[in-house]
Amino acid sequence: MVTTVEQIAEQAMSLPTESRAKLVELLMESLAAEDLGKIDRLWVDAAKRRRDEIRDGTVDTIPGEEALRMVRDAVLR
Repeated sequence: MVTTVEQIAEQAMSLPTESRAKLVELLMESLAAEDLGKIDRLWVDAAKRRRDEIRDGTVDTIPGEEALRMVRDAVLR
């Protein structure tokens, strides 16, 4: 039986936080330097897109303290 990426991801998401973080580290280390360059460019592109969305009013921002409160509330539920 072939295991799909989606099945692996589903299993990984059920791991404890520390184990998921370790898995991320292992996967990142397995990428070639050129792949990391591509990933960095994608992050920069995403950051610029978000910046532009904020500047042109496409999205609304919320204060950092409020965002952290929302995250804490969601995690502690």
